[in-house]
Amino acid sequence: MSGTFVGMPAFPKAAHEAVHNTTLRGNLRHATHTIRGKRAKAVTEVSDWAELREAGKRIKDHTLRHLDRYLVQLEESVTAAGGTVHWAADADEANRIVTYLVKATGESEVVKVKSMATQEIGLNEALEAEGIHAYETDLAELIVQLGKDRPSHILVPAIHRNRGEIRDIFAREMSEWGRPAPEGLTDTPAELAEAARLHLREKFLRAKVGVSGANFMVAETGTLVVVESEGNGRMCLTLPETLISVVGIEKIVPTWQDLEVFLQTLPRSSTAERMNPYTSTWTGTTDEDGPSTFHLVLIDNGRTDTLADEVGRQALRCIRCSACLNVCPVYERAGGHAYGSVYPGPIGAILSPQLRGTASEIDASLPYASSLCGACYEVCPVAIDIPEVLVHLRERVAQGGPATEKGNKVVLKPAKGHAAERAAMRAARWALSHPGALRTGQRLASRTRRLHPRTLPGPGKAWSASRDLPAVPAEPFRDWWQRTNGGRTNGGKQEGTK
Repeated sequence: MSGTFVGMPAFPKAAHEAVHNTTLRGNLRHATHTIRGKRAKAVTEVSDWAELREAGKRIKDHTLRHLDRYLVQLEESVTAAGGTVHWAADADEANRIVTYLVKATGESEVVKVKSMATQEIGLNEALEAEGIHAYETDLAELIVQLGKDRPSHILVPAIHRNRGEIRDIFAREMSEWGRPAPEGLTDTPAELAEAARLHLREKFLRAKVGVSGANFMVAETGTLVVVESEGNGRMCLTLPETLISVVGIEKIVPTWQDLEVFLQTLPRSSTAERMNPYTSTWTGTTDEDGPSTFHLVLIDNGRTDTLADEVGRQALRCIRCSACLNVCPVYERAGGHAYGSVYPGPIGAILSPQLRGTASEIDASLPYASSLCGACYEVCPVAIDIPEVLVHLRERVAQGGPATEKGNKVVLKPAKGHAAERAAMRAARWALSHPGALRTGQRLASRTRRLHPRTLPGPGKAWSASRDLPAVPAEPFRDWWQRTNGGRTNGGKQEGTK
């Protein structure tokens, strides 16, 4: 992934600032509660939801295990259908490829379908640097772009904005990008939608190049699939003469039949709909309909490194439904910008540190941006055990940074900021392996308990700012057991005897 998201600080600092924004918290609370309530109702309509969830997990796991084979099959299928496949190892290479393809058409503007992958690689900024204007056509993405903002939610990028703020953005900025907002624009949803429709219509009709992502790619046929709710995607995918799709390599499914599962679980988990209003599929090119030139840019950008991690690879199952964001108490209070990535919320907390590594302050902090309540796992339609991956990544951060080779050994560089934690764990390991020292320490702690502080000093102060340390009992358990039971178990044997 490209550099730190707009230079964001580590999650704790960014979240601390966000929770004091009452407008932001009100917007998030209203939106997330509404979406998750509708989702819960939509899911209960499906009697075999648990079976669909398990099927989605198995399809994704199977595909990831055989990703090399399916990628080759996909390339062959797309090529046979008249498309051209390009491979990009990282964001820079992907941006160079797309920029070259757009310049080859002689055009200086593109219309875009909502795409997390293009945001991940910073495509809009790369195109702008080469004099090419990229116009977002998804309503929420349009709001973010006009407001010179960043998306804060996977499904609803402008979730942090209310209707009044959107009206002000349209009235102030639309004229700089094309057709101005109507005079006297109000904040009613119908008027805001009509203003966006009129603004975008002229761009759809004149654009010669479209840029998209894809929700799924079918290896056996070379078909790409985009699901959306507004119809802007259909316009971008069919009207331009050239279509460039930028897609992560993990978005493959083996067969058309596999789509049956995801086209049931994705709409219910994301927009709480029984099916998406617009499901667009395209296979290569035809002379009679749609773009005459099709390019597929497949990006790795850290995905093969993620695939190599037996625990962390399950993050690649993600179908970007955003259900985990809508139930997360941390996201609801901190908002998406605090995560410093285009992937916010619980899934971002496990995906970004794997795609980008944990060398930066923001990425090292993301695995800790969770209460580990497990609500995200319960709603995930492909059963990603996000709490498990979070704990796994915390271990990686605590152990150290990038691995280096010394002789035949791989050595982890000590992590900054965790020296005290490692020292405490070493001390605990020693004490637990020396029963006599442990017993002496417990007795000393009990006898001096009136002198113990209620909060931790130094680095632990932040943790105990809203918590009291557990009180030390007046008598250690071992001493109590010896005194009340004479050291005997229920079986009548003396403690420590065979």
